[in-house]
Amino acid sequence: MGYASGVDEVAGAIADPVRREILLMLRDESLSAGQVADRFAISRPAVSRHLRVLREAGLVRDAVDGRRRVYTLITAPLDELTDFVERLRQPAGWQQHLDALETEVYRTRRERRQHRSQERSA
Repeated sequence: MGYASGVDEVAGAIADPVRREILLMLRDESLSAGQVADRFAISRPAVSRHLRVLREAGLVRDAVDGRRRVYTLITAPLDELTDFVERLRQPAGWQQHLDALETEVYRTRRERRQHRSQERSA
């Protein structure tokens, strides 16, 4: 799976508010599918479909515990999405250029003040 498809899959998985709520629930503790379903007004099959989407995106892992399927949050796939969003938020190199310009302006002003001060004392 390439970078773009991984980001797309994770972004698609968290696009739904029910799936985001499931992820928030799993942030604090692992829960069975039944425990997750009990917290929603939608049907158990609908919750199962949401859990499947999250599992296929790599955002949750499931383990069989007796007759229950227990889900655990996996945050690693969110790192790629976070990196992508952070790249969007950063100007394409402009901030570095502006910082360098600001440094140069302050350096030039300081040198001019020092030069004027030296001329007056001479």
